[in-house]
Amino acid sequence: MIITVSVVLGFKHAIREKVAGFGSHIQVYNVQATGYPICINDSTLAAYEAVEGVRHAERFAMTQGILKTDEDFLGVMLKGIGQEYDTTFISENLVEGSLPQFSDKKTKYPLVISKSIAKKLRVKTGDKLFAYFIGQDDVRARRFTICGIYQTNMKRFDDQICLTDLYVTQRLNGWDSLQCSGAELLVNDFEQLKPTNMNVLRELKGQTDRDGNTSVSYSITEVYPQVFSWLELLDVNVWIILGLMVSLAGFTMISGLLIIILERTQMIGILKALGAGNGSIISTFMYYGIMITGRGMLWGNVLGIGLVLLQQYTGIITLDAQTYYVSEAPMELNPLLILLINLQTIMSCAVVLLLPCILILFIHPARSMHYE
Repeated sequence: MIITVSVVLGFKHAIREKVAGFGSHIQVYNVQATGYPICINDSTLAAYEAVEGVRHAERFAMTQGILKTDEDFLGVMLKGIGQEYDTTFISENLVEGSLPQFSDKKTKYPLVISKSIAKKLRVKTGDKLFAYFIGQDDVRARRFTICGIYQTNMKRFDDQICLTDLYVTQRLNGWDSLQCSGAELLVNDFEQLKPTNMNVLRELKGQTDRDGNTSVSYSITEVYPQVFSWLELLDVNVWIILGLMVSLAGFTMISGLLIIILERTQMIGILKALGAGNGSIISTFMYYGIMITGRGMLWGNVLGIGLVLLQQYTGIITLDAQTYYVSEAPMELNPLLILLINLQTIMSCAVVLLLPCILILFIHPARSMHYE
């Protein structure tokens, strides 16, 4: 049970962090559509960060293009980011090269691509390649230098997203220095994502930018509902597994205590003959059954927590990243949940141990001793 809960918690948090790494926790867009720009200056970012529950605010601008080498080409989405952008997630998933100093003032046309894109185009860090951007009346070409290669194993992002300077995407979209696709907000507590998003919506309500545009915010669970709905289904699996394991433990304890009572039939008869009541005898067997349960739970905790820690520090159990989105089985220990699992298990076993103890009520002293 400990391993089951740890694996599901670790997997959910790993996937959640990957999705939030690309789209943050809350996204602010133009209310008309994602393709329309909104104006964001330093005071706007400060206002976002002042909202209760928001930890950090950053700008971004998106544009579509085609990366081309001498032999291959590939359509991608370029995401322009500025110097205030939190690059922690990308840094942690960088497999080659290094991250450039992203800017909104000037550019040397840096490009950070995924490992899957690099493999398809057969390029590496330091290589230069052309990107073509199709406008309404023309086709513009820009020459980029690959500075870094990342790998998150999230196919929907790795196959599309490339990072460059905010300055580049703004100019390619024909926007000025204040116009962006939107803002990304990071929250202090993911569990408070919904109320934090409501706080952001209240901040945006009735306000317009320099060009008179109104903005609206969406939480990451609203932007990618299919991903988070899938993660919520994992909770159902956990409850089913825990229920089966508790039931198995209960049946095991019932059969074990029943055998012990049958083996001690003469002893129970003698105790009753000496004046012991049913209650005191039942409590004795209950205590013995709980003691056996507690001993097993102690070893179960040692083994369960030990295996989780072993996986956390060694990553000995590997997974197919293309199928599971992670290369190692993610495990996360939650002391409170482990405590609740132990309490629930011992309480459930204590309740089911009452069933075999009912047999004690029907043991007659004379018959049990005469039988022996």
